[in-house]
Amino acid sequence: MTLFGTAGIRGDVSEAVDPELALAVGRAVAHHAGAASETPRPTVVLGIDGRTTGEGLAAATTAGLLSGGASVRRVGRVPTPALAYASQDAWGVMLTASHNPPGDNGIKCFVDGVEFDAAAEADVEAIVQRDPDPVGWDRWGSVDEEAILEAYRADVEAYVAASLADGVDALAGQRVAVDCGSGTAGLGTPQVLRAFEATPVALNANVDGAFPARESKPTAETLTTLRRVVADDPEIAIGFGHDGDGDRLVVVGPDGDVVHEDTVLAVLAEHYVRESGADDPVVVTTPNASARIDERVAAAGARTERVALGALHEGIARERAAGGPDTEVVFAAEPWKHVHPAFGGWIDAIVSAAMIAALSAEAGGIDALTESVVERPYRKESVPCPEGAKSGAMERIEAELPDAFDDAAVDTEYGVRLTFDDGGWVLVRPSGTEPYVRIYAEDEDVEAVVETARTVVEDAIEN
Repeated sequence: MTLFGTAGIRGDVSEAVDPELALAVGRAVAHHAGAASETPRPTVVLGIDGRTTGEGLAAATTAGLLSGGASVRRVGRVPTPALAYASQDAWGVMLTASHNPPGDNGIKCFVDGVEFDAAAEADVEAIVQRDPDPVGWDRWGSVDEEAILEAYRADVEAYVAASLADGVDALAGQRVAVDCGSGTAGLGTPQVLRAFEATPVALNANVDGAFPARESKPTAETLTTLRRVVADDPEIAIGFGHDGDGDRLVVVGPDGDVVHEDTVLAVLAEHYVRESGADDPVVVTTPNASARIDERVAAAGARTERVALGALHEGIARERAAGGPDTEVVFAAEPWKHVHPAFGGWIDAIVSAAMIAALSAEAGGIDALTESVVERPYRKESVPCPEGAKSGAMERIEAELPDAFDDAAVDTEYGVRLTFDDGGWVLVRPSGTEPYVRIYAEDEDVEAVVETARTVVEDAIEN
């Protein structure tokens, strides 16, 4: 049985993430927390996003947690970053399917503000499979209700203001468009921007689990209304698009075009490196992230380390464990998802929106902020591949892809990543959630790179 993917458990509520599973996972998390913390009755914070099925699954999860010996603090409908914030010094369960369609839901687990690592997820899966009985009646936990949004937003505001006082001052009076996609980011980003005396132009900010306005996943194609609003109003300085639970961010410039996700990552990374006082500042990112990040981080005097997709928290822990007293992980991100370690160990697009808005205001606009970032042509393709064929195909790709690109540096830790002398690169990796092998490439001649890589991938899959 494999429950956890690259971002928790997700699936259709009628077939996969149903009340029975929520009950079982809740009880398993309680057992895991009790054993890991050696606490007779651990506390688990439970939150939901705006999905219609959230309350029903929360009832089942609560029953599982209580009957597994945990006490529950229910925080209601919140962005995932707010749940993670509330889980500091405790355990946490967030019921969300992030940007998936409204018929899906999911379960994401936290401890002390950080997503479960692979070992913790494996333990929960093993307990679900073991299917333990409820604990004795005298060991059942209790339920409390807690409101956390005001405290979370206040701490976001304080963090951004301390990091970017001049940028926050420059934000005052600016119009900033925010498309919350009918998700729970509508409970966070507009309010934080308003606290800085900006004027948020909020689109789809009423939480609605049916996502009636657009698909929950924010992309150039789904954010057409936001892009038009930004382009048509010369007083709007910048636009932001969120997913269903507030952990993903897309940035839109004043011309209505989407700012490349790796460029956003690069400017945040460079800012954090330049503001760090550490002798060995480190930025953690993923294999599919652009070399433009490495370039800006290196220019600021730091190094970049990579970790598997969906494992930023594990990469942060790895670098902290491997480094000495002079090492500091100042930023960690994969495209669209950012961890701000000085604020917390979770992915937080509400902090990112406030940081980018302030940095942009301070620089005189998003174009001025990003002008130092070198952008090469970028492509991403998906090649169909049955789940059972992925392992053999990747073995053949690892052996054959380097031969197709002379003199490229080869890294096979997370798929097959080839880096060229001119800064271009290509990555081939199996999807962790869908029947595809992914190709990512960035190069001045990106079409030729992708064509060559696709030929190797297709041959490997067929043979």
